[in-house]
Amino acid sequence: MSQAVKSLLNESTTVVLSPGYEGANIGTIIGFKHVNYLVEKAVIAHFRRSGLPVGRLYEEHGLGFDIVDIDSRLQTALVVDDEASIEVTPVTKDDATELSFKVAITVERDGAPKKAVAAKVKAVLRHDENDVRMPRRLPVPEGLERFVTARIGGVEPGAAAPAVTEKLISGGCAETDAVLERLLAGQNAYGWKFRIPYPFVHFFERLQMSGYLRLMEEAKHRFVDARGISIRALLEEKNWIPAVTHSRVTLLDEALLEEDLYVVYTVDNVFKNLLYTSRLDTYVVRDGRLVQTSTGTITHAYGVVENGKEGRLVTFDERVLNAFAFGDGRNQP
Repeated sequence: MSQAVKSLLNESTTVVLSPGYEGANIGTIIGFKHVNYLVEKAVIAHFRRSGLPVGRLYEEHGLGFDIVDIDSRLQTALVVDDEASIEVTPVTKDDATELSFKVAITVERDGAPKKAVAAKVKAVLRHDENDVRMPRRLPVPEGLERFVTARIGGVEPGAAAPAVTEKLISGGCAETDAVLERLLAGQNAYGWKFRIPYPFVHFFERLQMSGYLRLMEEAKHRFVDARGISIRALLEEKNWIPAVTHSRVTLLDEALLEEDLYVVYTVDNVFKNLLYTSRLDTYVVRDGRLVQTSTGTITHAYGVVENGKEGRLVTFDERVLNAFAFGDGRNQP
């Protein structure tokens, strides 16, 4: 085992990063998606500092770095001016086939360090065996072999999917889709069909973790809009904005460029009129059968933001609770 692999698996690293300005959608507070982007970036920096830059792993060995599970708990809001100290600690077990890390994000508040985010990350090295794209490949670095996979996930196909004859239309899908209707039947959910575009993929073909995080954020927006409590409406009427305390996404199979992805967002539980948990599941249809490509969970509250970054949580009112209570799988209230 090389010294670089030993460092990757055993030594912690710390990097200072600032969040992307794009993530400051409400005042100067950074949304959960860009918080997870920071987590991903810190793990990539850990590879680089260990002597195994993810770009070089692909260019020389045909190994694509893929995060397959990211689980983040947000304890303090990040803001756009933060210079966050991010520690990455390897926690991979000796018999594991996935690389595992704990990630802690610390920011300065009132002159003292404060832990803002605690995350767990799992990653694999996806081997690109396409000889046209990778005509020359060096052997896998010694010690990394057990983390290399020919395919991410590979779940067994599920039930036979009903035939779909409707054409995809810009921005969504036809009003009726037999697959979507089956996925939503009897569920407290919102769903849509999404043709996977080039900006959501990496390594030529597959939907990457950041793409799933974007879909999770969009799903929340679509759900509340369909239930009559759109984000804009509650901002204008009450200055309420959704706040995320926990999110997790796990890849179960690969979803490919220009495949039709079925995205289903389901509200599961409401706790003390203060928090609610939702689930995000995605599917493709292959050879006439449903294949689930990911699953995830997210916990939301509602908050009020004042002076750009000062936030406080609020309890749900009757209108919000009623919006969460639909149970018939409808996309419209």
